[in-house]
Amino acid sequence: MNSRIQIVFFVVTFATILSPTIAKLSSNYYDEICPQALPIIKSVVKQAIIREPRMGASLLRLHFHDCFVNGCDGSILLDDTPTFIGEKTAIPNINSLRGFEVVDQIKAAVDKACKRPIISCADILAIAARDSVAILGGHKYWYQVLLGRRDSRFASRDAANINLPPAFFNFSQLIANFQSQGLNLKDLVVLSGGHTIGFSRCTNFRSRIFNDTNINTNFAANLQKTCPRIGGDDNLAPFDSTPSRVDTKYYKALLHKKGLLHSDQELFKGDGSQSDRLVQLYSKHSHAFAYDFGVSMIKMGNIKPLTGKNGEIRCNCRKVNQI
Repeated sequence: MNSRIQIVFFVVTFATILSPTIAKLSSNYYDEICPQALPIIKSVVKQAIIREPRMGASLLRLHFHDCFVNGCDGSILLDDTPTFIGEKTAIPNINSLRGFEVVDQIKAAVDKACKRPIISCADILAIAARDSVAILGGHKYWYQVLLGRRDSRFASRDAANINLPPAFFNFSQLIANFQSQGLNLKDLVVLSGGHTIGFSRCTNFRSRIFNDTNINTNFAANLQKTCPRIGGDDNLAPFDSTPSRVDTKYYKALLHKKGLLHSDQELFKGDGSQSDRLVQLYSKHSHAFAYDFGVSMIKMGNIKPLTGKNGEIRCNCRKVNQI
């Protein structure tokens, strides 16, 4: 057994020990029923990222925001219906979530190849997030996704507003939020590293650049040109200096008080805390970040999955199946 296989086996085994719900899922779930499913997903994701590198971050974010609201069940993809208001218009999601068309393309391509709806929308999000990270960061960021989730038949805007951590949260609020999902401080620091790619809207960081004291003054001044006190809510700024590459620049920025969001900089305050030590570790050791990111993504990706006869396999990721 070569070293790469040993590492992947250990990551999956370790994450399984941490989260008993993972025992219901399997890394080879689609190997027999539709072995071409995962290669097709990777191909569609890769083409989407080639067209627009920012799409990798958008697909990763969809998976995060799905899992933090009633588990990883594909509910974030549901449009509003007469019986519920979905998650797309929740405050953390409205005018910012992207990538729904790519998910539609993946679903259509996989269902065509498999000759019927085989793969769940929830699993598509988990796989697309992993593939995005590996495409933009290289093979060391690849991790084994556990599969077999089913899709929910319900979504809740209220639940999204309650459970998704906003950009203004302080450290204790972030910890409490992650703990409510069965995640710990290390998961918080390493999963926040997902901000190694992508951009954020002015409305999310305006308060930080005008009011925070734990911020590099030149950094704040430059951002104020993009994000004035009034107007420009949808203007974008990158989370770090390499928004299309998964690397450790995000953590390096925190060391210099250049975290874009208030919640980002809360991870490093220079007081020697455990969070500080993790930020320092990941800023220097990309392999440590890559390995721990995989462990925490597996753990997060298996928050309250629907399995067995629960839920359904949607024919259209945007709507529940007609009964």
